[in-house]
Amino acid sequence: MYRTLVTAEQVRQHQGNWCLLDCRFSLADTGYGARVYGEGHIPGAYYLDLDADLSSPIGPQDGRHPLPEPARLNARLRRCGVAPGVQVVVYDDCGGAMAARAWWLLRWLGHDTVAVLDGGYPAWLALGASAERQCPNDQESGWVAQPDNAAVVDVEAVAANLKAPAFTLIDARSGERFRGEQEPIDPVAGHIPGSLNRPLTDNLDSGRFKGPEALRREWQKLLGERRPEAVVHMCGSGVTACHNLLAMEHAGLSGSRLFAGSWSQWIRDGRRPVATIEPDR
Repeated sequence: MYRTLVTAEQVRQHQGNWCLLDCRFSLADTGYGARVYGEGHIPGAYYLDLDADLSSPIGPQDGRHPLPEPARLNARLRRCGVAPGVQVVVYDDCGGAMAARAWWLLRWLGHDTVAVLDGGYPAWLALGASAERQCPNDQESGWVAQPDNAAVVDVEAVAANLKAPAFTLIDARSGERFRGEQEPIDPVAGHIPGSLNRPLTDNLDSGRFKGPEALRREWQKLLGERRPEAVVHMCGSGVTACHNLLAMEHAGLSGSRLFAGSWSQWIRDGRRPVATIEPDR
């Protein structure tokens, strides 16, 4: 069973017995994922939409992608054939930035036999493997999700952590956004004071994850003496932060958590502090 990454070759070998979930999505074009899924996907794969399936509607105090309601996501995944003991593979076409969200959500709900297709749909096509346009029929399994609330950190805990530090935030956004030099998505630029920056792209080499040894060296250099259990990941809205969680898990550094609301929730309250970094002159 695979719990972090899986190769396209391994998926092709087992695709008839595994549950495949297509998670392609674009923040700049929210209809992109469903459109390209309809144009072609790995045979047997179901489509999960970031907004409709992997998030809840946005409330007045939420970030841009609140966690989905567990029972609703559980029902959707059952219709995709997710069941105890079934290997699930999630994929996208952007280096795992979207698929990692589904990977983390499945683990949060108690299904840990889930892996991200390394290299995503492009890796599948590079094999010369077949694609199809037909949507598979709904299934119905008896899987009952058991959400792990301890895996999530809320905004109140993050605010309290500024006064009494118990964990370290690691932000997966680009360096420019973290430093406050630019902010193309959210209305406020900068980062939460005391947080560290590890852009998700640092986990990749030519669109695929670096090996576990290389990832472990890089993450341990960033973490120093910090234990993985004392790490909380964030990003703009709690989506790409899961990429860093996956990278740490693949490196054998287990136990970190997710600040699901992330930056977009933090800045909902203008009284919360914001830090920036002046560029070197």
